Amino acid sequence: MCLIVFDWRPRASAGALFTLAANRDEFLRRTADPLHWWSTSDDVSSPGSSPAGVLAGRDLVGGGTWLGMTRSGRFAALTNYRAPHETRPDAPTRGTLVSRWLTGAQDLPDTALGYLDQVARSGELYNGFNLIVGDWARRELAWYCNRGDLAPALLPEGTHGISNAVLDTPWPKLVRKRAELAELATGETPAPLAQLVEMMRDPQIAPDRELPATGISLERERALSAAFIETPDYGTRGTTALRVDVHGTQLKVEALERSDDDGSHRIARPGAFERREAFTVEAG
Repeated sequence: MCLIVFDWRPRASAGALFTLAANRDEFLRRTADPLHWWSTSDDVSSPGSSPAGVLAGRDLVGGGTWLGMTRSGRFAALTNYRAPHETRPDAPTRGTLVSRWLTGAQDLPDTALGYLDQVARSGELYNGFNLIVGDWARRELAWYCNRGDLAPALLPEGTHGISNAVLDTPWPKLVRKRAELAELATGETPAPLAQLVEMMRDPQIAPDRELPATGISLERERALSAAFIETPDYGTRGTTALRVDVHGTQLKVEALERSDDDGSHRIARPGAFERREAFTVEAG
């Protein structure tokens, strides 16, 4: 996943606690299962972990997932950090960093920040990544990037974005979509999830003067500067919109995914296959 914008209101007593819109960008040849409730046939990354109650897609090549949540209120999402000259083909898959938190292996810390502190101790083993993990019931959301010298940290209230650099790096598409989400998330009437999905399916290319220099060709930088990417071999494979609302002692979770795969792994571009899920979490 290569673009995530989200609004976080940990002190909310009613209304939206967490609102997210995210695009997963991937090579078209890489197969994955779309958003679904996991069963025992899905990825279980560590002894003592369980897929029960996990709602996520699943990477069929490396295992793990890019974004998911649980009935108990855990959440995690990951983007790759773009550093092509540092990429190692023998590095462990990053998607299991998400699934390990979601499936709750017995040897893991039970707080978001504790988990990221553990991940950071072996972060150098992986190719570059950003990892967000949270527990909505605890009102915790934390972030870690294994590039640079920033330690894992709890995220402050507000609207944030992550693409393929560290949190809130002002790449044009991140700045644009973060501002659009902030406007929608703070309106008097919550925006429908379908509107958040449409917001992310934006093919606008940034002007050359605003492009980052990440070690790839200018032509590739242009293509990847769009929120919704479309190239012959690589592109935005799916968009997820998510809202968590506070209702007394419960949290109401609603998720919508639109992707290019109906579950049969026959890709249709641009994707129009939709899945909706809703459930509640006891907030304590």
